[in-house]
Amino acid sequence: MNILETINARRAIRHYDASHRMTDDEQRQLLSHVLLAPTSFNLQHVRLVAVTDPALRQQIRAVGWDQAQITDSSLLVIVCADVASWEKNAARIWSEAPQAVQDFMVPAIDAYYRDKPQTQRDEAMRSTGLVAQTLMLAAKGMGYDSCPMVGFDFEAVGQLINLPDDHVVSLMISIGKAAEPAHARTGKLPYDEVVIRDRF
Repeated sequence: MNILETINARRAIRHYDASHRMTDDEQRQLLSHVLLAPTSFNLQHVRLVAVTDPALRQQIRAVGWDQAQITDSSLLVIVCADVASWEKNAARIWSEAPQAVQDFMVPAIDAYYRDKPQTQRDEAMRSTGLVAQTLMLAAKGMGYDSCPMVGFDFEAVGQLINLPDDHVVSLMISIGKAAEPAHARTGKLPYDEVVIRDRF
């Protein structure tokens, strides 16, 4: 399946074969592909919490509108972001670049983020969006289905996974083998309403 076929084939699946198990190797392969997704300034803000503990899955389901996909999917990934990555990791991440690039990028990152909490959060969340879509497309490319999820108590999920204070939860993604096909596509706005040429 090429990338365009994958984009067209990917659908939000909410009902999974609860008996199917992803191997550890499959999970690692999938998540390794995802680490290639772009992030703002290459800061790699995103942290992926791969939830495989059945008891923890049940606890998350209890604060996730009792959605069966939380426990029935083969893998549940909580997509989080380190909003302080700009301060903690910039020099480390750019350390292998030519010195001239380091000398430009590290101060530029500091100037872009410092004392700008909204920017810190916005850029981290933008990066989670790029990573989340990459995860869903990679899953489809490996023969798995997925569903992005925001129907849950973010604070409660953060507590359950011991989320650090300088991190945020962006969304969850369930991954597995579909037990039922997706519904027919509905509600897509027309191309000419969504795509604007040059100016609004």
